[in-house]
Amino acid sequence: MDQIKNLIRTIPNFPKPGIMFRDVTTLFLDPQGLRLTIEEMAKAFRGHKIDMVVGVESRGFILGAPLAVALGTGFVPVRKPGKLPGEKIGVEYALEYGTDRLEIHTNALEKGMRVLMVDDLIATGGTMAAACHLVEQVGGEVAHLAFVVELPDLKGRDKLKKYPIFTLVEFEGD
Repeated sequence: MDQIKNLIRTIPNFPKPGIMFRDVTTLFLDPQGLRLTIEEMAKAFRGHKIDMVVGVESRGFILGAPLAVALGTGFVPVRKPGKLPGEKIGVEYALEYGTDRLEIHTNALEKGMRVLMVDDLIATGGTMAAACHLVEQVGGEVAHLAFVVELPDLKGRDKLKKYPIFTLVEFEGD
């Protein structure tokens, strides 16, 4: 996983002083790195019963859609407010540097569907916890969580401990 880790750049003091932002867009620029990322994530979930992949806006879309194709499932987006045209539900949540809101279509999942949740990074776990809450509200069962990057110092696993978590790389505090 060193190849993947080496393609992720760190931007100090973004979006505010003291934050070390792990930027996966540089990973996405590299065709081999992006392919390897999707292949490794798909390999981790082949053989598991996954009915649908859910990606969290926006980098979760970039990862989730090709992962859904690789696993032979459909894809559901969890979006920021005002982006979904149909009937939807939403939830407010805390970020490590502010607050935000996520929404999902109320008919996005059939009751009991086993869902693989995907995002680029787990930091404090707030974004994914909110997304999992929405999936469960519309009847989905969160089977697994998948991330490219984990920041273990921020203890995001603590908020998500009831779910199995898969990550490709970790960045400890700098």
